[in-house]
Amino acid sequence: MRISRSTSYAILALGYIAEHKEKKIVLSQDIARKYDIPLEYLLKLLQQLVKANILHSKRGPHGGFSLAKSPQNVTILQIIEAIEGPFVSHSNLFDQAAGEKIGAQVDKIYGKAIDQAKAVFQKAKLSTLIK
Repeated sequence: MRISRSTSYAILALGYIAEHKEKKIVLSQDIARKYDIPLEYLLKLLQQLVKANILHSKRGPHGGFSLAKSPQNVTILQIIEAIEGPFVSHSNLFDQAAGEKIGAQVDKIYGKAIDQAKAVFQKAKLSTLIK
């Protein structure tokens, strides 16, 4: 399993927004500057988080980003899936191995590992990262 740089940046950005929630609106430029993330790249990530209903965005001269829900209600799994897409195994060795037992067994192990990782990421909340 590999967590991309995009997901890592998204987690950093959400942590920053959560830590500065008293401001109501956080500027993307502040996040980009703090973590040395290219602004255009960050904006694309933030828009993905808006689409996933993790963030709200406000346009205009006083615009920026804010959390759409409390940090206690944002899981790491939600963040990963907002950026990476569904957390699933793309292996289908059973078909590739022409129905041989090894393919089915490996697919079963992959499925179990994915389920366990999803459970860990589902339990991990944004709120625990910012304490």
